[in-house]
Amino acid sequence: MAIGVWISLFAYFALMIAIGLYAMRKSTSTSEGYILGGRSLSPKVAALSAGASDMSGWLLLGLPGAMFVSGLGSAWIGIGLLVGAFFNWLLVAPRLREQTVHYGNAITIPQFLANRFPTQAIPLRTVSAIVIVVFFAVYTASGLVAGGKLFESAFSGVINIGGMSDYGTGIIITLGVVLAYTVVGGFMAVSMTDFVQGCIMMLALVIMPAVVLFGEGGGGFGQASQTLNEVDPTLLSWTDGLTLIGWLSAVTWGLGYFGQPHIIVRFMAIRTLKDVPIARNIGMSWMLISLIGAVSLGIFGRAYAVRNGMNVEDPETIFIILADLLFHPLITGFLYAALLAAVMSTISSQLLVASSSLTEDFYRLFLRKQATERETVTVGRVCVALVGLVAAVIASDPDSQVLGLVSNAWAGFGAAFGPLIILSLMWSRTNGAGAIAGMIAGAVTVMLWISLGWNGSFLGGPGVYEIIPGFIAAFIAILVVSSVTADAGEYQHITR
Repeated sequence: MAIGVWISLFAYFALMIAIGLYAMRKSTSTSEGYILGGRSLSPKVAALSAGASDMSGWLLLGLPGAMFVSGLGSAWIGIGLLVGAFFNWLLVAPRLREQTVHYGNAITIPQFLANRFPTQAIPLRTVSAIVIVVFFAVYTASGLVAGGKLFESAFSGVINIGGMSDYGTGIIITLGVVLAYTVVGGFMAVSMTDFVQGCIMMLALVIMPAVVLFGEGGGGFGQASQTLNEVDPTLLSWTDGLTLIGWLSAVTWGLGYFGQPHIIVRFMAIRTLKDVPIARNIGMSWMLISLIGAVSLGIFGRAYAVRNGMNVEDPETIFIILADLLFHPLITGFLYAALLAAVMSTISSQLLVASSSLTEDFYRLFLRKQATERETVTVGRVCVALVGLVAAVIASDPDSQVLGLVSNAWAGFGAAFGPLIILSLMWSRTNGAGAIAGMIAGAVTVMLWISLGWNGSFLGGPGVYEIIPGFIAAFIAILVVSSVTADAGEYQHITR
């Protein structure tokens, strides 16, 4: 492995850890500072932090891999996400920023729900914390899988830790660096590193497709289109071979945004309500550029591979393969850092949210109600490490697919929390019983749908993405149960 690659990677690792140490001095003296950064995020940091923590290794591995295999038909996932993210910023962000302060200055999503529905406070905090920890363990594992794939593909035989495989070594290194700055610096470190990582990711997704298309062996748009038509004309079609169910399963990824705790917690941390529209514009611009880059990388990477006789065994590694093949080692190292940035930005956000739920909604609620601020921060740091270790165990299977793990966890959160967040912010008649019913209905429906294999094949036809039945079940459960179990005291508390 060229020395230039290592220089770029070590510089990236050092920068992340330095940011963690800086953040430790600024915002880790209280639980609000460690978990929410003292609600002091600027619009640009909030926007790129939300985007970077959202996209993860899926943006540079999963989506390009799907495009590589299926062509433009897979781009509907990105379109659905773009629409979902826009409405999340438009509908949820300002209301959540305002109402989490109004209802007892809540610093976690379970705490907000408990304050919003006081008659069911403890059950709500307990159920939501369980959902967060379980699904985040799976979601975090998807990021570690991406890190493992990077090291397995790019650093084969270069690093060896205790006789472990390259894949296992990648998981350990990825998790180790993330834990270093997350444990030390908390939410502010995660948000600041997310901002830097978001810039690196976007730059990489502009550079890579441009070089693939117009560099040596690329041939430009015309040659790429001709090559893809010769391989399979449907690769350049948005609709050929795409059923209505397949299209719905793709675009409904956007529904998941309303219920992703690691994303919407950024809305809670924005400096002021006036900053939300500015952050929305920055975030949506970043997302549009990044998604176009990822789609272009996958589809034109397929054309490049065919034209140059490349054998790509795992389509999800096309970014890694092209980074190593087409660029100077210093740039290759930067591109590897971009992939690690995508992975680490999401892992760190997820670890912190899972840790905050364990700390605030379990430890402080049931074990140590009078815990000091210093004790709470310490417990939070321990929980970050514990959730990370569980995720590493889940990710230990080298045959795991990034997109598959992400889709399951995304659907779980989207169904369990999405309808509840929307209705709790926008429908005053939502009550605690309805909130619990919706959360359980959404999570259980998603898990049953996956276990029955209906996301792969449904009634003899194509599979239906589990977020669709889960979201519908949760929405109906909240509406029905809230309507038949109206809590007058709770309603008066909300509307007065």
